[in-house]
Amino acid sequence: MKGRGLRLQIVLALAGLLLLVFVPLFGAIASITQSTLERSRETSARSLGRAIATHVADARASHSAADLGTILSSHVGTSGALALAVYDRNGAVEAAAGEGDEVASIPPPTRPYGEGTFSRGGARGRVLDVVVPHDDFAVVARLRLGDEAGYTAQLVRLFALYTVVFAMAFLVFSYFFLTRLIVRPVEELAHAADRVASGASTLDVPKRGARELLDLGESFRDMTAQLLAKEEALRRKVEELEKTTTRLVETRSQLAGSERLASVGRLAAGVAHEIGNPITAIIGMQDLLLEGGLPAETERDFLGRMRKETERVSTIVRDLLDFARTKEAPPSTREQGNVREAIEAAVALVKPQKDMRDFDLEIDVEGSPGPVLLSTQRLTQVVLNLVLNAKDALTTMKAPREKRGIRVRARNEGAHMLLEVEDDGPGIPGSSQLKVFEPFFTSKDIGEGTGLGLAVCRGLVESGGGTIEIDATYTEGARIRVMLPARRQN
Repeated sequence: MKGRGLRLQIVLALAGLLLLVFVPLFGAIASITQSTLERSRETSARSLGRAIATHVADARASHSAADLGTILSSHVGTSGALALAVYDRNGAVEAAAGEGDEVASIPPPTRPYGEGTFSRGGARGRVLDVVVPHDDFAVVARLRLGDEAGYTAQLVRLFALYTVVFAMAFLVFSYFFLTRLIVRPVEELAHAADRVASGASTLDVPKRGARELLDLGESFRDMTAQLLAKEEALRRKVEELEKTTTRLVETRSQLAGSERLASVGRLAAGVAHEIGNPITAIIGMQDLLLEGGLPAETERDFLGRMRKETERVSTIVRDLLDFARTKEAPPSTREQGNVREAIEAAVALVKPQKDMRDFDLEIDVEGSPGPVLLSTQRLTQVVLNLVLNAKDALTTMKAPREKRGIRVRARNEGAHMLLEVEDDGPGIPGSSQLKVFEPFFTSKDIGEGTGLGLAVCRGLVESGGGTIEIDATYTEGARIRVMLPARRQN
């Protein structure tokens, strides 16, 4: 959920600031206005009361008491006093004029007489009594103060109207001014950043706005240019890395092919004698047939034996050629591997070896192993290399025959398939166990090994997501453990 926009936040902040400033000001002005009106009214009333009192004092000195009442009455009215009263030295009323209730409500001044003003509540609202002393008498003039609250309310309403109009005008002006100066450049900068995120090669910064925003836009543009340059450099490095990875994969495939051909050479040398014996027997039986004179049954027996020996030679040669010529399918179409088939194919290639007649080769495949994430051809090469290494290790020993053997085991272990190849040879020294999987490391004599067999095995196993290691707990020879993830059945 998005928050409030920048415009709204600025307007709300300014509105809050105006409230914070004008509300106390409004109250202060209303209070000052009311107090000022009251003081002004009192001052005016006091001045009027003094003038009336002075006039009455002069009239009292030159006129009779009857004439004094008439003079007092002339000062009572809408624009004059509400009531007037003259007190003698004893505090008695000499003369009075005005409405009866107002005259009756005027309290006599305190003797000795002194000038003073007293605000009181009269019969018709708030009044002001002004006491003006003279030689031996005092004049009290009662004046209407008027409706200060009404006047104050009008002024307050006028000020409130002015405040509201000013605040609205200020907010509207601030909205458009800040939009042009701040908000619009920020939006343009955000839109430019979005275009860069969508694939644009440059950042178009705003051309107008506050200086700080223009500087910020320039900084963003420089930063964007640097990021795009670094992205391009990173893309080139990734492309180079992909090319290097492709070359490494091709090189590993070439090494695997070379090691496979080396294994074929080792197998061919070992089965040469096995092929030579049937061929010699075939040639001998052919010579007898060519000489003739043999019974038909003997000729048929010779032909059957010749066919059996020929099939034997053909099987051995075909297995070698299939292993040497098989090409790996691309990773996207690579078939799943069958552990049992891989072991049987490797054993079929190794058994014709003359040296294998001196050793016991045991196969133990528990149950029906499921498919693994490594092709059968690659798994065959792994098993073949491990068995040939075990045979070479046993060849170097001179122990009795019954103590020399090779065992190939396979079993399911949860989501993985465990393949083990162990022998009763001299084992692998602890100092060499960490190096045997490195390329070109070999303990054989010069010309007897390439040092790539176990390195290629590790590459093939890891390409299928598996692991290969030496079982350090096995001390009767050497044991290689291969753990491959099983492929789920659909």
